[in-house]
Parts: sequence; structure tokens; C-alpha cells
Amino acid sequence: MPIRQLRAPLLFLCLAGSLPGMALALPGFAEVRAAYVSSDATLLARDGRPLHTLRLDKNGRREAWTALDDIAPAFVRAVIVSEDKRFLEHDGVDWQAAGKAAWTNFWGGRTRGASTLSMQLAGLLDEDGKRSGRRSILGKISQSTAALRLERSWNKRQILEAYLNLVDFRGELQGVGAMSRKLFGKWPHGLDERESALAAALLRAPNAAPALVVKRACNLLKEMNRAGECDGLDGFATLALGGSLGAPATPPGEQLAPHLARKMLNSTGRPLRSSLEGDLQRFAGEALRRHLSALHRQNVEDGALVAIDNASGEILAWIGSSGDLSGAAEVDGVTALRQAGSTLKPFLYAQAFERRQLTPASLIEDAPLTLDAGNGLYAPQNYEPHYRGWVSARVALAGSLNVPAVKTLVRLGPDAFQQRLKASGFSSLKESGDWYGYSLALGSADVSLLMLANAYRTLANAGLWTPLRAEPGKTAAEPPCRREGCAGVFDGTPHAVNTPQSAFLVSDILADRNARATTFGLESWLATPYWAAAKTGTSKDMRDNWCIGYSRRYTVAVWVGNASGSPMHDVSGVSGAAPVWREVMDWLQRGDARHARPGVRSAPPAAPAGLVRMKTRFEPAREPQRAEWFLAGTEMPVVRAAPSTALARIAYPANGSVIALDPDIPPQRQRVPLRLSATAGPDWRWRLDDKPLGKAGDKLSWLPQPGRHKLRLENGRGETMDETAFEVRALKGKGT
Repeated sequence: MPIRQLRAPLLFLCLAGSLPGMALALPGFAEVRAAYVSSDATLLARDGRPLHTLRLDKNGRREAWTALDDIAPAFVRAVIVSEDKRFLEHDGVDWQAAGKAAWTNFWGGRTRGASTLSMQLAGLLDEDGKRSGRRSILGKISQSTAALRLERSWNKRQILEAYLNLVDFRGELQGVGAMSRKLFGKWPHGLDERESALAAALLRAPNAAPALVVKRACNLLKEMNRAGECDGLDGFATLALGGSLGAPATPPGEQLAPHLARKMLNSTGRPLRSSLEGDLQRFAGEALRRHLSALHRQNVEDGALVAIDNASGEILAWIGSSGDLSGAAEVDGVTALRQAGSTLKPFLYAQAFERRQLTPASLIEDAPLTLDAGNGLYAPQNYEPHYRGWVSARVALAGSLNVPAVKTLVRLGPDAFQQRLKASGFSSLKESGDWYGYSLALGSADVSLLMLANAYRTLANAGLWTPLRAEPGKTAAEPPCRREGCAGVFDGTPHAVNTPQSAFLVSDILADRNARATTFGLESWLATPYWAAAKTGTSKDMRDNWCIGYSRRYTVAVWVGNASGSPMHDVSGVSGAAPVWREVMDWLQRGDARHARPGVRSAPPAAPAGLVRMKTRFEPAREPQRAEWFLAGTEMPVVRAAPSTALARIAYPANGSVIALDPDIPPQRQRVPLRLSATAGPDWRWRLDDKPLGKAGDKLSWLPQPGRHKLRLENGRGETMDETAFEVRALKGKGT
């Protein structure tokens, strides 16, 4: 070795001995690899397969650690040729390159740096060195010392692998994985010579202008005897460095659970295992999007679904939106608060059964109804514009009739029902029952799909409420969310909401295809070949529709609508949400032998103690004779309907009504019709302000007069059967 080349190492050794930080221990390869975390976090299915990857660290983009065997040899060669030609020969410091660099620098010439890959890695492992850049003489000596020590404890493959995973390439890209994915849209094992040269040229100046990168890459290709690859390199580099060739911002693989991932993933590092069933999550998302595509012309673009294991409370599927079909795909339909529609009716009837105010065979009149709501009149109407007359509670609930539900709530009281709903997990009902009024029976309150799903699961579990889980296992887990639509769903002490008897009665009704036949027909999406209880619901103006139901083992809940709140066109719960519910429930029940997933049998549940089953007939025969369930002590072998006139009441004008006269409309066009809620007797009469007005059985219209009035309904003996007070007001004309 020439004398001038010996001077460099001798001088280095003398200086190194005087530096205080040289004895600090360097981390081992295994320690560095273990400490490395990607910028993403991954949510796993219950079987460990990746479900969704989410970027959390915005300071740099890093993929998972890439093993050297998974990096293209062309790229490894390009890096060595570009950065450290004698990497495989030196012991951490290239003394020949260092001496040449020092000599050239002494005479004022331009020189390439003499830092080896080992020295660069030592700088990457040294946080202080990374901040200062180690450009001083002492800094270089310290880095060289660390490189020498590194080579004594690491082998060359480990040094090269760690360097390629830790080095910065361009912008936020850190490591070979992120660089290859972002710049070229491929994994590192697929890099060719031209791509490798471009990437290696970035190491010396990661954010250099494309023209300079192309120049360096072309020189590198010539050194590797690949000069032909320089043709068209400038255009290719412009596309690559501009991001046109790279992978999209979303991580690789299927992204199946974006909404739950955003709730559960809060730190990078180890992947988090969820309770989701990967195959079910994929199937449910596809089923939802497939059905919504068919409803596109009816102004439907959004939907959500959740599936739960009844026994454990583990969430098996969480589909927050329809993805690319939605104009608001970021909105999580599982936790969004929306009007419940008819989905609250089962809890209403369960409470009425418990209080023995109704039995499944009790008759309720489905007829026009007007109630004084304090600040106006409330006149509920059925989904279909006709009424059934006297129907049993079984038919009223199974057929989702509105007026009987409101009459049942009148019996219970809105406040008692609101308290029952709160106990069932509907924490979003923050106001009193009187605030919601009688419309609470028809789902005027805002609830989430998640709340509904767990409340129905409570019915499936004989009335016992327990919290849900988003992670598998029996140990306590951190709830993924606690606010708004998640409130109270993942927290709370198990408690009995319904009695086992009332839960059984409601479940038996919701599984009765004969009872719902008058509304839905015998064959509908709700008529499963296995035992399942299901209920649909549609909110005001068709803005939301729902289908929630359960088999013996699973509960599935589906919402269909628009995140914007715009109404759908002629879409009900049975045509909107029910088909998706049925597809997912069938998937859960039938199993899959190819994937070792056994089928599940769902037989009708056994009746709990305290229930009696007996034959019941109706007089007159409004409904067929059947075997009916009763709470012990409430049995009715014969159910007799009251005469049609027994409960006839004044339907309009209702008590407390205010009728306003319009001066711009001719008086004869403003007559007030007098209506009854049922058929009038042959000798019944109207009396207004103590003056006879005519027969109640005739279609009578009264010419209103301003002032307060009292209307009475009398029988043939002059006895008052019903009475209302109302007011007529005359408005001033437009010109007065």
C-alpha cells in the first residue's frame, strides 16, 4: 500500500482513540428489525388474515420490513455499484476510497464521498448523527468507528438488508418497500435494471430534480454495462418521480373494513386481531353492493350491515357503507343515528305482554285514530293506505300495523316505553317519553344500526342484555368507540331487559310467516327455511329502511338509504334491506365444507316456564283458529270481538282541534266532515252546541262558524257516547 494511503487509517486510529462516544454499544440486527414499524397499522380477521391496512404515521411512509431475499438482485447490485463498490471486500471502511477522497480534497478537487454502506447504516442507527448529518471530520471518524464495530457483529447480508429498509429515498418514502410501491407500483422483488438505477440514483440526493436523477441513473447504467436502458429514461423518470406509475395511496390487498379499522387502529406496530370473520365480511360487502346497484334507479346508494354472534356478542361483520357506490363513503352507517321506523315495535309489544295488558291473541282495532299530542293532533296511518279492523296483537306486530302499535303505546305510556328502550341499549334516546310522544311507537327517535342489532340480540338471548365485542376472546378489550351511535353498546353490565317469556312471545311472532302473510305474503325475503325472527322498518318519507333479525346463533342487521338523507323512491324494508339480510343470514347458516365451516341448525327455541299453549278461536272468525301462547293466567280459549259500534268514537274533529277558515275560499267549500272511528248504530245522532245536527250514520258535513263548539255523539236514548270540544277561527282577508 502506498505511504499516503497508510496515513489515513493511522491518523484515523489516533483520532478515534480520543473520541468519547466510541464505546457505546450498537444495536443488534434482530433488535433493529424488531424495533422497525411500518407507517401503517393492520386490522386482522379473527383467523389472523389481514382485513384492512390504515396509515397512521404521517411523518414517513414505510411498508413492512423487506427481507433481502425479497429484493431484486438488480437493485442490490445497483446500490452497491452506486454507493460502495468494495462493500463485499472492506471491513466497514473503504480505506482506498477514503485516502483518494482525502487526497483529492487536499488539492481542492471535486470528489465523491467515501462513506460505505456500513458507515451510512451506522449513521441511520445513530439518532444524533441523523440530526447533525455527521459532515464534520470528527463526525466522519465517529461514523467510521461505528461501521468497523458494526461489521464485527453483523454480517454483510444483515447490513445490506437493514440499510435498504431504513434509508430515505424521496420525499416521505422510507425504505425499499415504500419506494418500490410508490414510484413503480410493484414490490421490490420485481424491480428491473432501469428502475433499480433510478432508485439507486436517489440515495445520494433523494429530492434532486428529475434531470439530475436521470443523469446519475444513466451513468450508473453505463457502469453496469446497461447503457441501452438510457433510451427514454427521462420520460420514464418523469412519470415515476411524478407518481404516475406508483401504487395508489391505499395499501395493497383487499380493504374490507375501513370504518371499523379507523375505530380500532390507533398505533402502528403489531397488527390488531378483530372478531370479524374475513370471508363473511367480504361476502356481506359484495351482497350489499350488488343489491344497491339494482336499486340505483330508485335513488338508493348507501347501506350498512352488522352481524353478531348471539352467545359471545362478538361482531362478525361490520360494513359501514357501500364504498364506491356512495357519495359519502366515509360515513359509517353502522353507527350513524337515524329514525328507527317500525323496528322498535317488538320492544313495545314485549313490554305490553309482560304487564299483561295484551296477549298475542288480544284484539286491537286497526282504524283511523286521532290523538291530542299537546301541541297539535297526531293521526297515525298505516304504511298501506287502508285499515284491517279488528286484528290480534300477533297479526298487528307481524304485519307491522301502525295504528295498533300507537294504541298499545297509549296503554303503556310513552315515558315507560322510553325507559324500556334505554334499558335495551338505545342510549341515543336522551329525552323523556313525553317529549317523543306517541310517535315513539312508530320509530320517530334516532337510533343506530349497532344499537338495534344488540337490542334484537337481547331478544334472541331471552331478554338478557350484554355488551358487544369487536375483539375475540373472553378477556376485556378496549371498546372501538363510545360516542353517538356506539354509546353504551360496548360498555355496561349484563342485565335482564325483558322476561324470558315476553322475549319468547315476540320472537315467536316475528318468526310466524302466517301472521305476517296479510302484509308480506307467505313467501318473502323474511320466510327462511330455518327458524329466524325478523322485522323490517321504514322511516318517514322513505329516508331509511331496515331489516333486523336473528336465528338461534346469529343476529344480522341491515340499513339501506342515503347518507345525505334524501328519500328513496318506492323502497320499503322488505324490498330494500331484507334481501341483503336474507343473503347474509343464509350464508351464516349453510356453512361451507370447502373452508371447513360447518352449517348451523336453527330450530325453534323451547318455551320457558310460565307460558301456556292452547287452542284459541275467534268469534266472529276474523282470524283462523290456532294454537296460541299465553302467559300463565292470561289464557283465552275464545276471543270475542266487541260489536262494531262498541268502541266507536268521534274521529274528527278531535278534541282540542283548531279549524282556520280561509276568507279567500268560498264558505261552501270549507265544510267540516264529521267522522267516527267505527260504524255508527242505526239511531245514533250528532248534537252540536246542544242542537241536533243529524244522523251519525249519514255522511254529514257541517258549515263551520267562528267560535268555540262542543260536538256530542248520542245514542237513541239520548245518552252521550263521546264528546269533543274544538274551535273555529276566521282569518283576516289578504286585503284587510
